[in-house]
Amino acid sequence: MKEHEKINYVEFPARNLGATKAFFETAFGWSFVDYGPAYSSFSGQGLDGGFYEADLAASMGNGSALIVFYSARLEETQGKVERAGGRIIKPIFSFPGGRRFHFTEPSGNEFAVWGDAA
Repeated sequence: MKEHEKINYVEFPARNLGATKAFFETAFGWSFVDYGPAYSSFSGQGLDGGFYEADLAASMGNGSALIVFYSARLEETQGKVERAGGRIIKPIFSFPGGRRFHFTEPSGNEFAVWGDAA
């Protein structure tokens, strides 16, 4: 839903657009709409967005904002991420209010998944 002056869309670089799309399709059930060979969008995932071909990657280490998913079953979600080809870069850890892990997808973009405290 479009709301005046609210965050509406996010875009990420993708070193390997095909592998990135396949990862999110497998791990999270996303679907994509391609707009030419170098851009693909997703919607209905909490925030709409897209991936564009680039030799870059979004990570906290280079100052990028971190996109964080929520999971009611954190370990199950971590397993799905790993089976889909994601790389766990910070295993599940506790923080005030819950637990989370960080991963990179095949193009190297960093994301996190959090869940309630066990």
